[in-house]
Amino acid sequence: MIADGLDEITALAGRDLGHTGWLEITQDRITTFADATDDHQWIHVDPVKAAAGPFGATVAHGYLTLSLLIPLFNELLEIRGVRMSVNYGLEKVRFPSPVPVGSKIRLTGTVVSVDAVSGGGVQMVLDFTVEIDGGEKPACVARAVYRHYA
Repeated sequence: MIADGLDEITALAGRDLGHTGWLEITQDRITTFADATDDHQWIHVDPVKAAAGPFGATVAHGYLTLSLLIPLFNELLEIRGVRMSVNYGLEKVRFPSPVPVGSKIRLTGTVVSVDAVSGGGVQMVLDFTVEIDGGEKPACVARAVYRHYA
């Protein structure tokens, strides 16, 4: 989906954006994230020890799953016709289920609201769910806030 300009962004309020394609979570991605964040806990980076651990395999960091909201959101919605878009923050984040290595995840999104903000922009609030293929619970649920300026 494409939204071109603030009027089209505003018109998305209340709209279900659907879902992305599936993205496989590999050990290379998990290890790269561990290296970038200095979070080398064994449940993420030691496949042998993790196999005997509570999840039966290594699992993605919760913050890795959260960080994937950005590229996955870009698959749901392309914003055009603005001079700047910023990630304004998160109102709520939860990680109901771990993401084992080899799992496939996808993002669903709903635009909760779009309201004018000072500086010639709009604030867009979205509810996101990161689903795990075959999983009973989502990997992540988050309410994200973005600002777009004309």
